[in-house]
Amino acid sequence: MSAPDESGPKISVAPPSAPPRKKRRVFGWVVLILLVAAIVWVITSSNPFAEGLQELGGYKHDQAIVESPFSVSPHNVRYYKFTLPEGSTNVMIVGQFATSAEEKNATDQTAEAKDQGQSTEGIEVYVLSEAAFAIWQKGYATGMIFESGRVTHGDVKGELPEGPGVYYLVFSNRFDAKASKKVNASVLLRYKSWFLPELFRKIRGFF
Repeated sequence: MSAPDESGPKISVAPPSAPPRKKRRVFGWVVLILLVAAIVWVITSSNPFAEGLQELGGYKHDQAIVESPFSVSPHNVRYYKFTLPEGSTNVMIVGQFATSAEEKNATDQTAEAKDQGQSTEGIEVYVLSEAAFAIWQKGYATGMIFESGRVTHGDVKGELPEGPGVYYLVFSNRFDAKASKKVNASVLLRYKSWFLPELFRKIRGFF
């Protein structure tokens, strides 16, 4: 048996050359820039798809309860009813309010009240559950999520219980039998969770 002929030309195959490191770096930067742009779009966009991704990340948009001025007539209340859905967690009610007496006869009414040793300035603001609101309407003291006292301006801030529920934001002028009150208020529900919602909120504010 004869040995194989090794006198012919030999063919060698070179290993594939590695891509230049510079190209890999450029590709990595492009991917990073595209990723950052996508994250910024998700955080700042009002597109329904982007808002769905925001909620998956733990961010829920603030929900306004009251944002416009209103009046509360003498010896009366004005309330705003709001509902939390099933699965609600880490929800706060926050906002600010300021009030003043209606201009019509306000000076005379205030002077008369002072002569009688009464204070008609300000408003009383409460946040109550549905059950507590029913009790409060009957004139009884009950547990409140927030109570301002009788003030001319202030901040609203209260933690709401987890889970579904019906609540009332109440502006009371019951103590004043003569003067209507003008109220400017901006109060909303704020959903808070882990760090992503706060990050979303800060970035949205920046843009």
